[in-house]
Amino acid sequence: MAKKLRIDEEECIGCESCVELCPKAFEMNADGDKAIVVDEDCTDDCVEESIDTCPVSCIFYEG
Repeated sequence: MAKKLRIDEEECIGCESCVELCPKAFEMNADGDKAIVVDEDCTDDCVEESIDTCPVSCIFYEG
């Protein structure tokens, strides 16, 4: 089973750092206040950078 990229949207503060670092995997939701995953299978290096940069540590792999 492959790992799936996830964001805990309850914890997300909408800082947009993950969207700026890795737009292939993340974007802001329709309200513009939380980040969402748009490519749960993305394994680009920018995903790890986003995980490390997230100020509330709400980005993770599941599985």
